[in-house]
Amino acid sequence: MTVAVNVTLPSPLISAAELQPLLDRIGRVCLLDARFDLAQPEAGESAYRQAHLPGALYAHLERDLSAMPPAPALCGGRHPLPTPQAFARTVAAFGITPATPVVVYDASGGMYAARAWWLLRWLGHQSVAVLDGGLPAWVAAGGALESGERRPVPAAEPYPLPAAPALATITADELQRGLGAVTLVDARGPERYRGDVEPLDPVAGHIPGALNRPFTSNLGPDGRFLDAAALRAAFTALLGERAGGEVIHQCGSGVTACHNLLAMAAAGLGDGVLYAGSWSEWCRDPARPVARG
Repeated sequence: MTVAVNVTLPSPLISAAELQPLLDRIGRVCLLDARFDLAQPEAGESAYRQAHLPGALYAHLERDLSAMPPAPALCGGRHPLPTPQAFARTVAAFGITPATPVVVYDASGGMYAARAWWLLRWLGHQSVAVLDGGLPAWVAAGGALESGERRPVPAAEPYPLPAAPALATITADELQRGLGAVTLVDARGPERYRGDVEPLDPVAGHIPGALNRPFTSNLGPDGRFLDAAALRAAFTALLGERAGGEVIHQCGSGVTACHNLLAMAAAGLGDGVLYAGSWSEWCRDPARPVARG
C-alpha cells in the first residue's frame, strides 16, 4: 500500500543516494518501473520480473502510459495520450493518491520514465520525480533488487481530476497554424530529424522550423542528467533569442519529447508545451508540410 506521510521528494530528479533512505520507510513512496523496448514491447516487463527495485510496480508504456486503440485518445501518433479520465483510473489502480510521492525509473537514461513523470504532472500530481540514472545508477550505488511481480493495491478513492490539465499540450492543427511563429524542439536523433533515415514512421524529415535537441544530449557518459547549469546553457544556446519564451516539444511519438521537458524543468527553465502526437501523427497527413536536411 502506498500511503505517504511526511516524505518530500527532490524534484524533478532524485539520485539513488537520496532515494535509499526514503525506501527504508516502508510504504511511503510508490516506485514505478517504466522499462520498455520499442522493438520488443514485452521486454521491459520481462526484465522487471527478473529484477527491480524493492516494492516497484510495473508501468507499461503502451498499456498504462498511452491510449492504444481502441481506447479513446487525445491525439494520434504511435503513443497517443490517454484522456485525463483514463489516466486517473490508471493512477488510482496503482494505489496512488494525490498525497503519494512517486518515483519513476527505467534503464534507458529516463527515456520512458520521463513520459510517466510528465503524465503524472499533467494530471496535477505534485510529488513525482525520476530516478537519475535509473536502474543502473541504483545498482552502482549498491541498491537492493528483488524479483517476481508486485501486485498494486488500488486506492480507496478515485484520483481527483483537475479542473484543467496542469501542463500544456498543443494539437497538430494548432501547431500548423503557428508555424513560423512558435519555438519547436525535436528530441529525435539528428539522422531522423534530417530525414536521412526513418525506421518507425512512413515519412522521413521534420516539422518545418523545428530545432533539433536529441534527448540523449541531456545525459552525461554515466547515463545521468547533466547538472542544471549545463542543461540551462545548452538550451539557452539552442534557443538563442527565443530563450525564455514558450517552447513546444515533440519527438517521434510524444515519449522522448518528455525527456527534454524534464531536462528543461531540471534546468529551472519552467514547463514547456508537449505536442503529443509528434512526428508520427504529423507525417501521416499529406497536407502537412515536411522539411528535410
